[in-house]
Amino acid sequence: MQNYTEKVNSFKEAMSNYPTGVNVVTTVDENDEPIGLTVNSFASVSLDPLLVLWSIDNAVSTFDKFMETDQFAVNILASNQTDIASTFAGSEEDRFSKCEWRLSEQDLPIISDVMASLQCKVFKKVEAGDHVVLIGEVFNIDVQDKAPLLYHKRKLTGFPQSFHEE
Repeated sequence: MQNYTEKVNSFKEAMSNYPTGVNVVTTVDENDEPIGLTVNSFASVSLDPLLVLWSIDNAVSTFDKFMETDQFAVNILASNQTDIASTFAGSEEDRFSKCEWRLSEQDLPIISDVMASLQCKVFKKVEAGDHVVLIGEVFNIDVQDKAPLLYHKRKLTGFPQSFHEE
């Protein structure tokens, strides 16, 4: 039987070998200032209604702001946007000055040239361990024909172009 530390290390190793897409989730705070963070805990949930989910660590600096919002955008990064993923994963406060972006008609920050953006209203929040899972109902989608950025083996990598073209 593994002890807790061994289980955590094995879990991290197993999950690091599972490739995931890389996203920047954005919203605006009470002062209409854009906020965002890099996440790879993103998945589709339902087609009727259109639901997606992502999870946020209780200890992240923007946690309270995301708990107060009633909408968010999931910006699914393209394979050439590793710099954006790194910027929004860091602790720098003015992350939006490092990329091109715009406010949507619904006042959500949308990062330019992403593979896709999904604008969502909060459907439900579920406490789960040291995270909260935010489920969003998608109300607007913009998709571009681009290869996605992936996180695999604790590294950011582009999706192999040969797979994207098939």
